[in-house]
Amino acid sequence: MSNTTTTATTTNINENKVREIYKAPMKIGEIEYIPYQGESQIQDLMSLIEKELPEPYSIFTYRFFLNQWPELCFLAYCNGQLIGVIISKKQTHKLLERGYIGMIVVDKTFRRQKIGSTLIKLTIEKMIEMKCDEVVLETIFTNIQAISLYENLGFTRIKRLFRYYTMGADAVRLLLPLNDKFLIK
Repeated sequence: MSNTTTTATTTNINENKVREIYKAPMKIGEIEYIPYQGESQIQDLMSLIEKELPEPYSIFTYRFFLNQWPELCFLAYCNGQLIGVIISKKQTHKLLERGYIGMIVVDKTFRRQKIGSTLIKLTIEKMIEMKCDEVVLETIFTNIQAISLYENLGFTRIKRLFRYYTMGADAVRLLLPLNDKFLIK
């Protein structure tokens, strides 16, 4: 018996349209977006994530992502202060190349300025360059603002994951297809 429930089906998004939608500049106003540079940034990004996310992660989790897929981590700075981060990976899932967004955080005082969506767009653009077929992520089932952000970027809810997080909260898995590789025509 599975502890998941399917809530939606995936839809096709034209790959060229995705490329157009997800092009993101590296600097918008005072906010600068940069790729992960190395170990010197890890303490700052860990502090931001620990401050903003309820799920605890060990240094090994960060290093797992950052050492293997540094090109899929982007940071947002405002006047030298780290205010946002996204950490992702690429993996093969069944017959697909899957991009997976493991963590995305924006400092509470900087939210509602499109920083999160810009970080996601930068990551998706890189995933397209890396030939990913889809992007997947999970968020807390009751996090309506995050779910709305992802759905506005084209993600679709595909599954509810019961007691997914260590604190017992349910998650929702969302998917963004990047091409029509496996659609029945």
